Amino acid sequence: MTTLYVLGSGSSGNAFAIGCEEQALLVDAGFSAREIAQRAERVGFDLSRLVGIAITHEHGDHTSGVARLARQLKIPVLAAVGTWDRLRPRMPKVDFVPLRLMHSIEHRGFRVESCPTSHDAAQPVALAVTTATGYRVAVAYDLGRPTTAVRLLLRNAHAIVLEANYDDVRLRTSGYPPSVQARIAGSGGHLSNRAAAELLGDVLHEGLELVVLAHLSERCNTGEDARAAVAPVLRRRGCVLHVAKQHEALPALELRGTGLLL
Repeated sequence: MTTLYVLGSGSSGNAFAIGCEEQALLVDAGFSAREIAQRAERVGFDLSRLVGIAITHEHGDHTSGVARLARQLKIPVLAAVGTWDRLRPRMPKVDFVPLRLMHSIEHRGFRVESCPTSHDAAQPVALAVTTATGYRVAVAYDLGRPTTAVRLLLRNAHAIVLEANYDDVRLRTSGYPPSVQARIAGSGGHLSNRAAAELLGDVLHEGLELVVLAHLSERCNTGEDARAAVAPVLRRRGCVLHVAKQHEALPALELRGTGLLL
């Protein structure tokens, strides 16, 4: 059985874990190591199962706890080379496993695929993690535009964690300066609710079991707005929809389908 742990997601921190049998892989560690441990305990996730921490990019809301957590658990960091170059100065005594962009690597029972994303970071990536039982979980956020590579990565996933950062109207009335609004909505920024719905419509297939909307802006979005934009698209297939929260973890989400790649 594969389980997705949504430990929290938003502008102040992001962390997810994918567990299968006795092992698990953490995707991003954007909270302190202590906070991640507390949230994991609340949802019944034993951090000692972790065999690595995969990082999407170097921004603090994705990496603030990675160094301490990796050292405490004696596990490596999986990242693009450009991301690791930015992280390396604060990663003494932490092992590094390089991701292969547009390819996959095998790591302790997980297959990890990565592709570049459009975001203002050193070498940001979206990830697809396939477990030993054949479940494919894709994570794509902090992407200003859904590129062809991202669409290919999301295709055939059984579960998708996807950014729905802002509502267009709320962004325009947010009080942010025009330059900040342009950065958020630009090609190196974030994905809107509308764009997330369109992307999911493009990659929707019979095997998609679960979608989690992530990285919502507390100022420019609400869970209700994000859900209202995306839910009509997913009703075509009966896919389950969840919205990640910034300040608390969601209950563990179990994937119950066949687990076979399509």
